[in-house]
Amino acid sequence: MATFGVLTGGGDCPGLNAVIRAVVRRGLADNHSFIGFHGGWRGLREDDCQPLDLANTAGLVTRGGTILGTSRTDPLASGAGGLDELRETIARRGIQAVVVTGGDGTLGAARDLCREGIPLVGIPKTIDNDVSGTDFSVGFQTAVQIATDAIDRLHTTAESHNRVMIVEVMGRHAGWIATAAGLASGADMILVPERPFAVDDVCEQLRARHRKSRNFSIVVVAEGARATDPDWQPLTESDQHLAGDSLAGATTSHPRSAATASGVGFKLCEQIEARTGFDTKVTVLGHVQRGGTPVAFDRILATRFGVAAAEAMLSGRYGCMTALRDERIVEVDLAEALAQPKALDPTLYETAAVFFG
Repeated sequence: MATFGVLTGGGDCPGLNAVIRAVVRRGLADNHSFIGFHGGWRGLREDDCQPLDLANTAGLVTRGGTILGTSRTDPLASGAGGLDELRETIARRGIQAVVVTGGDGTLGAARDLCREGIPLVGIPKTIDNDVSGTDFSVGFQTAVQIATDAIDRLHTTAESHNRVMIVEVMGRHAGWIATAAGLASGADMILVPERPFAVDDVCEQLRARHRKSRNFSIVVVAEGARATDPDWQPLTESDQHLAGDSLAGATTSHPRSAATASGVGFKLCEQIEARTGFDTKVTVLGHVQRGGTPVAFDRILATRFGVAAAEAMLSGRYGCMTALRDERIVEVDLAEALAQPKALDPTLYETAAVFFG
């Protein structure tokens, strides 16, 4: 019987608990034991952990978040000192290998640590869906559903008041959430990091809708989207206190408060109202996209990834990441999986664009 470690790193997302449950249940079937490390890499460095067994992992498939907690700790921030701490914990606990669930930052650290001889297996999770090597990452489908539900609700208030409603969703470098949720909810315009936009073009499209007597519009914008306008400037850190009401991670504000709020949504809202005169409001979904119960797709994907990662680890196949490709679970080398960020599929965006205007 061997002992294995489990940790979750980076931002939280729905499905992490389902991963933990699956890894442990698969290993327990072969009489192995498990230790869960708190707060991602921090827990492994500081030997902050707990046993994982049948009792404390039962029922986790339906729970959001992660019972182990998470953080964005860089395990190699202290250079060789950090690596030594990891090795000491692994040796002290008699751990044979560790399953690491995270996004590009966490998995990038796992790749580097594997090169230093630390036995690891990775599982991709990120609501941004920007990890290459896999069709989908754990958490993405739930985030899309949450955003879609919110946009559906904003649709009715936009139509009732003849407003332009801007919905800012997560996606610093990739527009997967914005495009998928915008397509599912019938958005009139979607702005993503992969396609810089001109504010005048956005305003003209809105005017064109109004000329067709479509007196409301839904604009979905990824947080990383940027304008090509030479005077477009991101707001400073001192400006980043959100105005307006807040509920469950969503922030809503009138554009007159844009100067005291952060983000592309507020900036765009201010510009649209100033250039068109249309009543314009913005809703930033924020961390509400990370929370709550995972949808069925993420529960199943997380379970399949967890079982596959456990089997790779039990067989001594380290340095790999589980991945979904053409509906099959496969193992890919971590270096290959992280070779480049996964940008938005242009064909998905073009499909959504058919319905703009």
